[in-house]
Formats: sequence, structure tokens, C-alpha cells
Amino acid sequence: MRKLRDYDAELQALTDKAKTLKTKKQGQLGELVIACGADALSIEQLAGALLEAVGADVSMKEAWRKSGAAFFRGDGAHARKGTRSNAGGASASDAGAQSRSGETGAA
Repeated sequence: MRKLRDYDAELQALTDKAKTLKTKKQGQLGELVIACGADALSIEQLAGALLEAVGADVSMKEAWRKSGAAFFRGDGAHARKGTRSNAGGASASDAGAQSRSGETGAA
């Protein structure tokens, strides 16, 4: 005779695993905010910056990806300095031009 599956227990195990993964992700995001110095921003400023990032164009996201990769390679101070210079109200096209010109000097 076949063994019956306990669907309720399987569902509960999957739910617990999803909660654990969500908690871990939230913790990692919090650590990232602190590590890059964004915890100095108000919650409203941080939320606004993240909303802008979600809607940014592909070239801007690529520039940010390169800056983030430099941060994780250990060149974090340089990566933060570059993002702060772009934060002075420049438009996305101006910031992209600044990123490209800054990258040639860093390479």
C-alpha cells in the first residue's frame, strides 16, 4: 500500500521556508544599506532614491551595477564617492555622462 502524503505538513514546511528566506533577505538589505552609508539618509530620502532607481533607464542601471561591483570588490569608498557626485540633482543623462567619464579615469 502506498504511503499517504501529508499535504498540510508539506505546505507548512514550504511556508516556514519562505518566511525564513524573506527574513534573511530583509536582513541582508539592511546590512547593505548600512555598509554603503545609506543609513544616514532619512527613510523618505532612501525610499525616494530607490523609487527613482527602479524607474531608471538601462544605461543608468549599468553605471550603478559597475559602481556596485566596485563596492563589493573592496573599492567601496570610491564607489560611494562616485554616486554622491551624481546625486547633486543632475539629470539621468548628465549622470550617465559623468559616470562614463569617471570610469575611464578609474580604469
